[in-house]
Amino acid sequence: MAGSQGSWTGGALTAGSLWKPKYAARAVFHPAWIPESIDPAVEQLKKIRLIAGTVAAIGVYTFVEGGFAFDEMLENMLTASVVLLFITPLTVGVMLFVWRRRGSVSGLKPSLFNSLKLLLLFVGTIVLTVVLLQTAGGAGFFILVLGPVVLWLIGFVARGAWHVGANFFGTAGVHRCLPPLLATVTSWLMALPDLLTGDLHGLSLGMGVLFILGAPLTVTGISLLEMRRLDRRYGIRLAAHPATQPHLTPPPPPMPPYVPPQGNPYGPGPGQTYHPGNPYGPGTGQPYHHGNPYGPPAGNPYNQGNPYGH
Repeated sequence: MAGSQGSWTGGALTAGSLWKPKYAARAVFHPAWIPESIDPAVEQLKKIRLIAGTVAAIGVYTFVEGGFAFDEMLENMLTASVVLLFITPLTVGVMLFVWRRRGSVSGLKPSLFNSLKLLLLFVGTIVLTVVLLQTAGGAGFFILVLGPVVLWLIGFVARGAWHVGANFFGTAGVHRCLPPLLATVTSWLMALPDLLTGDLHGLSLGMGVLFILGAPLTVTGISLLEMRRLDRRYGIRLAAHPATQPHLTPPPPPMPPYVPPQGNPYGPGPGQTYHPGNPYGPGTGQPYHHGNPYGPPAGNPYNQGNPYGH
């Protein structure tokens, strides 16, 4: 999105775009070092997985008993933050142990450190947003100051969640199969407490099971499709060491359709030197006679009368 000053320009965060949460969130949570998707079909699968993961994190069952359980949603956001903070490094650590058997993992440290920074930043932003939301109600006069800040943070977190849900803190820079794996593990851990306690959040048995199991099952199915497609089409396998995986670049964007120029492409342009009308006709200052081109010229040197007379 290129534009005037204050807009999003090629991934750079300008002073004007700082006030727009969606631009700021993309600059922070989708930096340039995160590899882009190599397959449009995989990108579509990510969007479906992200929606199901959001259901697991926030919970559709917060809309219960005739109203929206705002406090419960905030509690679920904090729970999701804690789950992300602990399960993401733990899952990556398990995969590092698997990859270490096939080669050195020391070269992965820069990518792992970048992903960890995104994780800490995202979790910290969620915690800050929840704390401000809980205290804004009793802020009194300071609500005039806190209100715009909280609204901006809500937009920033919502947009940031979209980005980190798709790239899962840039772990695709470590291994392209890590994002679907982490999404699966996280969604099941979010649903596990309700499964163990049998808490259906005021819903019937059928609806409760649907809302509790529907999201993690959907995330798992989509993640398996992602990894299967990466394996079959590109030879990228989760258990294989990242150094052995093919280094693929995203396909170039499609070329715009060719539109021929309007008018005669061979016609004269500015500074026309050709005469309008018949291009083969005589022009100004015609050297030929306007009458019969084969007739005698003016001033016939022969006699005008009998050519044999005197």
